[in-house]
Amino acid sequence: MQSKNTNPQKRRLQLRLPATSANLGPAFDAAALAFDIYLTIDARPAADYSIDASGRDREICGKIENHLILDTYREVMEAAGRVAIPLAVKIRNDIPIGKGCGSSAAARLAGIALANHFGNLRWTDNQIVGEASRREHHPDNASACWMGGLTVARMSGEAEAQIAQIKPKGKWLLLVAIPPSSLSTEEARRVLPAQYSRADAVVNIQNSMLLLAAFVQGRGHYLASALEDRIHQPYRATLCPLLPALRELAGTPGILGVALSGAGPSVLIFLDPRAKVPAKKIAAEVAAHLKKKELSAELLLTAIAGKGARP
Repeated sequence: MQSKNTNPQKRRLQLRLPATSANLGPAFDAAALAFDIYLTIDARPAADYSIDASGRDREICGKIENHLILDTYREVMEAAGRVAIPLAVKIRNDIPIGKGCGSSAAARLAGIALANHFGNLRWTDNQIVGEASRREHHPDNASACWMGGLTVARMSGEAEAQIAQIKPKGKWLLLVAIPPSSLSTEEARRVLPAQYSRADAVVNIQNSMLLLAAFVQGRGHYLASALEDRIHQPYRATLCPLLPALRELAGTPGILGVALSGAGPSVLIFLDPRAKVPAKKIAAEVAAHLKKKELSAELLLTAIAGKGARP
């Protein structure tokens, strides 16, 4: 990310940060995958701060005050003892905000990457993801957004992460169901119990290992059972009505598995790439199923993003 030009006033930074889906059923706060929906940033030094925003949630992305990207940039620069250079930023956002698709992790990573670039911090990938994870309070979304593909991550210190990146074997098609309303991570966390039984913990460990094997070996038929979870999804189902409705479709023709996307309320549907039915037709069938349940959602066909935001 370092420019050969040593004059910070002549440098610019372009970033393409993918949306992410964390937890992946049983892999609570441990695993996430990146998919082909993006937050794109083009920033350059300027006399004063400005934002030119387009795409989804333009009003939020274009507001200078309390802007997660710029606030993170300034905070990291200040903590590093650097002067925050005012920036002119162009934002194209296609990631739904507040709906379990990693929007806050992408924004925080963008701010950290800006500080790393314009402040010449020379941070490693682990430091960049670790700082974002410290602010997110979990490392899964940040690691997948920065590294791409499927990642398994844990915090190894207050602001450093250990990350394993995995490129899933074969082709993986995704359908993201996005409801009209948002859900804060804090609200989704409040419904979780303080303790779990040994039986629930064991089932989640088993399913997490099976899920990892499914991706590594390209065994999509494992997903219907491997995505089952006892840690967070049963408790969040009341806040995320799309989840129980769409889980009814898991294992049916064309649909490998269903899981809550992050903390919700969006839902991630894994489509069978070998299905004889086109993906668009499966999406139409999903829409019809939701209509019968008197539920509505925006349905986005996408795929796992092999490349993350890092250069």
